[in-house]
Amino acid sequence: MQILYFAWVREKVGTAGEELALPDGVRDVGALMRHLASLSPRHAEAFANPTAIRAAVNQEFATAEDAVADRDEVAFFPPVTGG
Repeated sequence: MQILYFAWVREKVGTAGEELALPDGVRDVGALMRHLASLSPRHAEAFANPTAIRAAVNQEFATAEDAVADRDEVAFFPPVTGG
């Protein structure tokens, strides 16, 4: 699985992305976020408030309940506003 981080999420985690084998029991975006938060103190800080992070699975906006699979690309980023 390819994980991508953007904006302040990238800054807190300390990398733009990483390759990850989908852990046992992780089947949706919410579970993936909880798993990522357990990887390091930097990840924990980035994912401390999951409601402040948006996700996309294979370049489609996703909710915490949306499924993830081992070959997916999952991106995490702050909410975007337009104007």
